[in-house]
Parts: sequence; C-alpha cells; structure tokens
Amino acid sequence: MDKKQDVILDVNDKPGFWLWIGLSLQHMFSMFGSTVIVPLLVGLSPSIALFTSGVGTLIHILVTQKKIPAYMGSSFAFIVPMKYLMQVTGYPGIAQGVIAVGVIYLIVALLISMIGSDWIDKLLPAVVVGPVVIVIGLSLAGSAANDAMLNNGNYDYKYVVVSLVTLLLAIFFNMYVKGFLGFMPILLAIICGYVLSIAMGLVNLSTIANAQWFAMPKFEIPFVSYNVKFEWGAIIAIAPIAFVTITEHLGHLMVLDELTGRNYFKNPGLNRTLTGDGLASVFAGLLGGPAVTSYGENIGVMAITKIHSVYVLIGAAIFAVLFSFINKLNVLIMQMPLPVIGGISFLLFGTIASSGIKIMIENQIDLAKKRNLMIISTILVIGVGGFMLKIGTLPLNGLAVSVILGVILNLVLPKNE
Repeated sequence: MDKKQDVILDVNDKPGFWLWIGLSLQHMFSMFGSTVIVPLLVGLSPSIALFTSGVGTLIHILVTQKKIPAYMGSSFAFIVPMKYLMQVTGYPGIAQGVIAVGVIYLIVALLISMIGSDWIDKLLPAVVVGPVVIVIGLSLAGSAANDAMLNNGNYDYKYVVVSLVTLLLAIFFNMYVKGFLGFMPILLAIICGYVLSIAMGLVNLSTIANAQWFAMPKFEIPFVSYNVKFEWGAIIAIAPIAFVTITEHLGHLMVLDELTGRNYFKNPGLNRTLTGDGLASVFAGLLGGPAVTSYGENIGVMAITKIHSVYVLIGAAIFAVLFSFINKLNVLIMQMPLPVIGGISFLLFGTIASSGIKIMIENQIDLAKKRNLMIISTILVIGVGGFMLKIGTLPLNGLAVSVILGVILNLVLPKNE
C-alpha cells in the first residue's frame, strides 16, 4: 500500500538535522515519564531502564529492517510480579523472568513463521485478555493508595495533598494541554508534583545537589554483578504475562498499519516484529532493566504530527541512551516522593484497568453467557484478591495464576451452553 497523502514525513524519509533533533527529543520526552516510573515503582534503576529502552528500540528497528517506527519502553504489565519478586529474590529473579518473556516472544515468532498466527486468537481471545488487563491495573491499587497517604506507616496530610494535586494535574494536562506539551501530560504532572513536594519539605535536596553529574549506569549483569541461581518460581511468575503483552503488540501493529498505510503483518512480518520485541527484553534482562514493549505514547505522537520517520525514532533511542549517563537525573528520579508516585499511579493503573474494560466492550463480550461469566469472574477475583499458588519455595502470584487459569478455562469450557 502506498503512503497516505497527508503524511509530512513517511517512514523512510529523513528530516533535516535540527528538525531531526527536535522531533527525536519530542519522542524521548513523550515516553520518558512512563519508562522511568516503572523501575521507580519496582525498585530498579531508572538510568538502566532508559539505556535498555533506547538500545532495545534500536534492536527492534534493526530486526524489522527499519520498516516500523516503534519505540520500546518499560512495560507496565509486569509491575505486579516484578514488585513482588524484588522483595523475595531481588533483581536476579526478575532478570530470569524478563529474559524468559523475551524467549517466549522468540518462540512465538518461530511458531508464527512455521504455522501462522491464527492460534494466538484462539489461545488469547478478548474474554481472557480483557479481564487480565483489568487485573494488571487493579492489583496495584492498594500500593498506589498507600504511597499516596502513608509516611512511614502513618497517615500524612501533606502526602494526601501532594498525591491528589498530582492526580488532578495529570487529568487536567491530559484533557486540556495541546501542542508539544500535550504529548507528555504524565511527565508534566510528575514535575509539578515534585516541585510541590519540595515546597512542602518532602524532598532531601542535598542528596541531589551532592550527586555527580555523569556516571555509568550500575548494570546488573549475570555472573558479573551477581551469581546466577535458577529461580523457576520467578520465571513462572512473570513469563505467562508475555502472552498478554503479545496481544498488546498485535494491537499496536494494527494501529501502525492504519497510521502509515502499510501491512506490517506481512512486511516485514509478525515473526520479525515479535523477534525484535523479544530480543529487546532479553537484552534488558541481561543488563538490569524491566521488560519492554512498544509504546502507545509514541504512536500517539506520530498520529498527531503526521511524521512517521523511523529515523526520528532512532534519534529518540540514541537520546535515551545518552540521558541514561546523566547521574544527577537518575538521583533526581530516585528521590521522587512517594505521594507523587501514588497520585500518578491512581491514573496510570486506572487507565490500564479501563483498557481491559474497553477490550471486552469492543469485542462485544456477552456476560449473559455462563462461559464468559465463569472465565472473567475467575480471572478477576484470583488476580486482584492476592491469591498465591506455592511452587517449591517461591509462590506463584495471583496475576500469573489468573492468566494460566483463564487460558485453560477458555480452552476446555464448551462454546455452547
């Protein structure tokens, strides 16, 4: 299919140098808030997350032969198990789970190249994916509320004020701010919440002031930074969620197809796009970052600006890598007050949950059918309720159990009552 007529820069068009710099920075700042908030919620290094998102994007663009303008940022889908594993195994367990996610992508890519992709729809229909996405959003609601109001376990009115102001500003920026700043409402709300926290005495500015400007990110490399001990429970806790993010991957490809006037499922092919995504996550797991996924924020920027140049995304990835070496920025992010995180999390986690509802509505899931009701009810309560299934010494968290049970129920329950 030919490129659309109203496009300013098509996929393979190169902008002029200074325009290129500006457009790439715009994309970097669009993904910045979400990409750094994920490691912040889990307890990972924001600088490593920036580095691995940038290199992961370059890997994806290379594997897809520079045909797809997509940015790989930190995935929210894995926050629940990563946050739990951080307390139980530390990063080594998370790393094995993140690498396993990438391996699953590679296996699925191989199967698609051999037998096609129809089986994905049968394995993961909307009746499974929708409620699982709701669980991903709602299972962290308690954590967001605690961050928003508790100071060392005690109710703090300053925390409540900061969290609610941050939330309301995020909503305001989403609704009313247009133009360049309209691409980064979450980042704007975080900055405003941070400034308010400083004014209310909730930030230790001396730590930021004393931090050196530039430093190498403290990578977590297996056999170098830590000894490797296989954590099968950690792998099982994270890996099943890869099937949910694969459906997100398919959705983003559909949007990009419509946006650019191409068919990426055929050229370069779904096997290549999944391979690029999978290799990016494997790379992240080997260096200390969270799993990555294609970012809707950057697709939104392309839709608004009508600039689809893959070279602009390459520039954004390079800027992300460069920013990861600004140590003072990393310390600034790590000092972010909990109420700011809590306030922004109300909106982020709620948006994720709402996306799950949207999936079910768009696919006209009929809750009057017992089969659908049984699958959705099981996924929701097990996923949100904190249920655990112990496998050896490491429990399998409710989110992973809900994904596995949802897939099984969908396969075994009869289509007709």
